[in-house]
Parts: sequence; structure tokens; C-alpha cells
Amino acid sequence: MTDQTPVLSFRGINTHYGAVHILKDVDIDIYAGEMVSLLGGNASGKTTTLKTILGYVQPTTGEVLLDGVSVNDWSTADRVAHGVSMVPENRRLFKRMTVRENLEIGAYLRSGEDLSTDFDRVFDLFPRVKERLGQKAGTLSGGEQQMVAMGRALMARPKVLLMDEPSMGLAPVLVAQNFEIIERINKAGTTVFVVEQNANMALSIADRGYVLQTGRIVLADTAQALLQNPQMREAYLGEV
Repeated sequence: MTDQTPVLSFRGINTHYGAVHILKDVDIDIYAGEMVSLLGGNASGKTTTLKTILGYVQPTTGEVLLDGVSVNDWSTADRVAHGVSMVPENRRLFKRMTVRENLEIGAYLRSGEDLSTDFDRVFDLFPRVKERLGQKAGTLSGGEQQMVAMGRALMARPKVLLMDEPSMGLAPVLVAQNFEIIERINKAGTTVFVVEQNANMALSIADRGYVLQTGRIVLADTAQALLQNPQMREAYLGEV
């Protein structure tokens, strides 16, 4: 794997909100086909990491690279066009628009293309979404909205799919179903970067993981090794 160019990398990333130092010398590598989890508690810097990938936050120092190319000066639209897509925390659908319209927005950079294959992929993963195409997104259940949000991101045909707290606000049975679908998406060939507080669930399907604590990477290993790590078990898995 080390002779490959990562599809997404952080190199010595530092970010600030004014005088507050958020991310501190963060290095991350994600390779094509992997599922990687970024774990940490509240205020650890997880959301800032995603915002930095997307260009909402500019690093003070360091580089964000896509396929080995620095994208620090790229707009968010350019990064999306290069293959980065995100399922945001709390879904953030356009609630007054239909499910179909929300899905089509995911492919807005591909206007004029035939989207039938993309719709079929989404319907295969989420049969319920097909049944709700004409329904206003705001009238869906939380679980259905999460399906639409994931489908919308997939309509962009991402090289790397970012997921911000996919378990947030969902009942436990829906969380399990959600992560099964994330695993299916990854096994079908999409690289996935999951930012999540539910460490047990995230590591159960990931290849590798990073643990972020007050803006620093404090652990980085295979998912299996992290699950067995005493520091991890005590601090993040609720075990002593």
C-alpha cells in the first residue's frame, strides 16, 4: 500500500479559528478502496478536519492533497469536481424539495448527463428511496432522510465519500443498518472516510482508524488493533 499515492492526504495540517489552535500537525493518509475512521469526542477537531478537506476552512500551515496534488488553493466546487463528496451531519436535505430533486442536486456538476445508472445504484442500496421519489424530503423519517443524504452524495460518483457522524440522531437498529450500507458502498469500490463518535461501530467495518484528541492525532492503527488497544478501550470504547 505504501507505494501507492493516497487518494486523500493531510500533511502537517494546522488550523486556527482566530487565535484558537484547532488542528495541530495532523497527518492522515487514505488510500483508494479503504474505509478509514476518524474518532474522537466533542471538540476534538473532527468537524474541522472535514471542513478543511472541503475547503471551508483554510489551513494555517500544511497541505491537503487529492491524488498527490495540493488543493489548498482550490474552491470547494473544484474539490467536489475532483471526486470529494460528503454526507453531512444531520443530513441537511432541502426539505421543501422532493426526494428526486435532492438526489439530482448531488449530480449538479454533471448536468446534461444520463443519470439513470446513478439512480439505479441508489435504488439498489435504498429501495425505500425509490418509493419516496415524489415526496417532500422534509416529510421523511430520520432514517429515510439519512438514506436520501447518502444517495445524494453517491450521485456525484465520488472517489472518496466523507461521512460526518452517520449515527447521529438515529435509533440503534437504524445505526446498524446504516453502517451495513456504508460497508456495502465501500466494498463496491468507493473509498470512505467516516468521522464518528461511535467508535465500536465505526471500527467494526473500517480498515484503519485515527483518533483525534484536542486537535492532535494520538492513535493511528488498523481497526482491529485499535479495538484491542487498552488506551482506546478505556477512553473511547467505555471499557476499563
